[in-house]
Amino acid sequence: MPLVECVPNFSEGRDPSVIAALRDAIAGTPGARVLDVSSDASHHRTVITFVATLDAAVPAALAAMRVARDRIDLNAHRGVHPRIGATDVVPFVPLDGSTMADCVRLAEQLGERAATELGVPVYLYEQAARLPSRRNLADVRGRGFEALREDIVTNAERHPDFGAAAVHPTAGATAVGARPFLVAYNIYLGPASNLPVAKAVARAVRESSGGMPGVKALGLEVDGQAQVSMNLVDIDRAPMHRVFDAVAREAAQHGVDVTWSEIVGLVPARVLLAAGARHVKLRGNAEQLTLESRLARPDTDAPAPLLDRIAAATPTPGGGSAAAHATALAAALTQMVAGLTQENPRFAAVTDAMAQYRAQAAALRAQLETLVETDASAFDGVRAARRMPKDTPEALARRADALRAAWLHAATVPLHTARLAVDVAQLAATLAEQGNPNAAGDAAVAALLAEAACRGLALNVRLNVAGLDDAGAEAGAALASEARACVDAAALHARLAESAALRSLSGIP
Repeated sequence: MPLVECVPNFSEGRDPSVIAALRDAIAGTPGARVLDVSSDASHHRTVITFVATLDAAVPAALAAMRVARDRIDLNAHRGVHPRIGATDVVPFVPLDGSTMADCVRLAEQLGERAATELGVPVYLYEQAARLPSRRNLADVRGRGFEALREDIVTNAERHPDFGAAAVHPTAGATAVGARPFLVAYNIYLGPASNLPVAKAVARAVRESSGGMPGVKALGLEVDGQAQVSMNLVDIDRAPMHRVFDAVAREAAQHGVDVTWSEIVGLVPARVLLAAGARHVKLRGNAEQLTLESRLARPDTDAPAPLLDRIAAATPTPGGGSAAAHATALAAALTQMVAGLTQENPRFAAVTDAMAQYRAQAAALRAQLETLVETDASAFDGVRAARRMPKDTPEALARRADALRAAWLHAATVPLHTARLAVDVAQLAATLAEQGNPNAAGDAAVAALLAEAACRGLALNVRLNVAGLDDAGAEAGAALASEARACVDAAALHARLAESAALRSLSGIP
């Protein structure tokens, strides 16, 4: 039975009775199971991790959101963690048997029901975002609840995806999304007097300041200690152990040592396995060395049905899914080249770099595999909007708004895939230049595949924005312009990869 993980964050970390009520609301929903409850008084926040069937996930999350609306008043809430709502954020994460497309649908269902049944406006973020400006959760939160009370009314760009343009008077607003696994990880740097160091370290390691990819970080004072509070949103490109090393290194430059660290909620086993393998300098894939993984491995691998599904006389999956699949193949090729280089003693000088490239390729491949299904469902919103009533001026206006949002979403999905195609092409070009020369041709093929896919994806973006009305023309033009830029970037990386492959001929034994 397909399951999803859901990790709602509530703006309450001090009242045990409220925390228990939140937990019980989820646990009391048939088909949902609470795995972890983590509360922090300084952050004034509780994170609940639960798994649920596709049918139970939304009712369970909604039940807890109802408790939060009724029992948490943001006007009296004070904590160090940024927030916009009593239920601040609700992400859905695909597990085995479910897809990112499933999670996007759940996010949309929850958003609509929360706005309609609870009166709480909802913003969609990450993979569920309908606007590029709302992919990043920090951008959705903006300046927090207090500022949102005015911004949501006066600034059209801050109008919610679901609900009225006004915050709930006590529960605020909620961000609901779909995303891959995230690791909430905190590292402590001694007493609160080291808070300036924690802020400097957070600035150095977070991606937005030029630090590590997929790392979001803040320097905070928590329980009289200096804390670097982080969300690791790309655990393949920025594994927990590498983040720890980076924080320790930056702190040492200020004469400060790491005292301890903590994980909030639950993480995939491979996160801790990788950290342990790093500590003992273990080579190879630690997951594959465990008895449990070998016992869980099926005797045979069922063939992927994707090609048969594409060949079928059905509208989806179509060109966008095929392009995402081609880009995933390109990422797999780059992963292979990095592995062939990493495992070869001749290239010991670049072992660490190749390990990082290999992880980056694996992360890109995982994202692209989910986008195969996401693209197949991206057009569903357009079909649904087209079926909306148009018998009155009000209904016609609602239909136009829904159709505009659906066309933008349908264009955003291939654009996101095109961005990843550029990343794959760039990585392939790097590996063609730096990797094992015997595999430089494979890296070049990966770059060429990514370029071809990017061109097809850009075409999909242009075709979808063509369906926009005048009110959406400006946003559509911006998406089409970025798609063209992606094609140019992918083409440049592909040419560099080809040149590197041809140059490598002289170095092949």
